Amino acid sequence: MGWAIALHGGAGDIPRSMPPERREPREAALRHCLQIGVDAIKAGRSPLDVVELVVRELEDNPHFNAGKGSVLTSNGTVEMEACIMDGNTKKCGAVSGISTVKNAISVARLVMEKTPHIYLGFDGAEAFAREQNYSVPRVLYCSSKLLRASSWLIPPREYWGMETVDSSHFITPENIERLKQAKAANRVQIDYTQPIPKAEEETSLPNGDSQIGTVGCVVVDGYGNLAAATSTGEAIIRATVARDVAALMEYKGLSLKDAATYVIEECTPERTAGLIAVSATGEVTMPFNTVGMFRACATEDGDSEVAIWHDEPCD
Repeated sequence: MGWAIALHGGAGDIPRSMPPERREPREAALRHCLQIGVDAIKAGRSPLDVVELVVRELEDNPHFNAGKGSVLTSNGTVEMEACIMDGNTKKCGAVSGISTVKNAISVARLVMEKTPHIYLGFDGAEAFAREQNYSVPRVLYCSSKLLRASSWLIPPREYWGMETVDSSHFITPENIERLKQAKAANRVQIDYTQPIPKAEEETSLPNGDSQIGTVGCVVVDGYGNLAAATSTGEAIIRATVARDVAALMEYKGLSLKDAATYVIEECTPERTAGLIAVSATGEVTMPFNTVGMFRACATEDGDSEVAIWHDEPCD
């Protein structure tokens, strides 16, 4: 038994022709977030702390559909969602409609820990966040290398901050352009890939929409304690993917890899889903049935991976 971590930045029709200037920043962000998570695990932080910390970093990165850079509503605004769960206690917290709190995932954790509720939304969620706001600003990371095995460099959670910002903080030129493209094409576009050329639309999803998910992180420590976090919600929730994987493991005795692969390949529509998963014994798997998935993982045994497509890992 050992620790394991997996994270993702979305799965969908990610073209292999993605230009380097769009691909490389995302690869670098995956490596950065993975290293932060690994360093936090080695420093003895709880799985809940680790998944929150990693998702905060993903939310702060404009290259993924979460936090800064979230896909815009039709009105050009941002309405963010997030949820977090503790495997030991089965406690969870979720929020939606966040537009001025920098890190929605941290609000979700506060809902879990500070209220009798599971979910808060919109004005109520933001008012609650302001009431809980920490007076100490978040400590910035100077270098992920400095964090390695140095717990004093990873500040206590109360120093991470519940920063509120103007809603314009989350809007980027790229997302404004995405909204323009979506309106011009009269379709929903929720990813960061290049617009689908007319000649390629036959090989895309049936409705012509390009579907890439959001971000998430799962962690298990050396004692089998698990936690999961995701920023923003998506249609995959309707497939109850995680539940099916757990049921196959519990009732049919399948391994994590076999259970996750079966659910993705046999139980979800083609080219619609990706999954990151860890088990209580330190297994990790990241199957997907889409063209690609921005993903990264590491284990206590020293294995690590940063990849996008099925046969072309970055590392």
